[in-house]
Amino acid sequence: MDIKETPDMWVLSLQQRLKIPDIRNAAAHCAAEIETSIEKEGLTASGPWTFISWNLPRDSKTLFDWRICRPVVKPDLYRGKIPLLHLEPIMVAARTHLGSLRTLFTQGYAPLVHEIQMSRHEFSGESREVYHDWRGPGAGYQRIEIQFGLSR
Repeated sequence: MDIKETPDMWVLSLQQRLKIPDIRNAAAHCAAEIETSIEKEGLTASGPWTFISWNLPRDSKTLFDWRICRPVVKPDLYRGKIPLLHLEPIMVAARTHLGSLRTLFTQGYAPLVHEIQMSRHEFSGESREVYHDWRGPGAGYQRIEIQFGLSR
């Protein structure tokens, strides 16, 4: 587990209220919209895709708030339809998951949650997935950084 500060970022972002099984379809649809907007508005992507969740549930039936973000170089002027947001740095406990999406929760999230619970830190309710190396939904290898916001 690494304790660190996230970078200060400007992102194009879309938010939805959904269930964990819905993320795959929402991500595909929203990512395409965001990529189209980046191209149309002449923006430059400046980092990996980031998913932000608030109060991520432990089951597949509970609704939660989810946001997909693509970091961009801050434009001097932006009039696009997709919201441009400023994400200020937060403190997180992080771990990088190397493997398939099938093992993201059991081999990525679960060990990190356990380490945080055994530490002096407390969850803020925000969590993030940073897709450093995304090879498609069925690929056997991904490099995804899991981050849990810390309130202390």
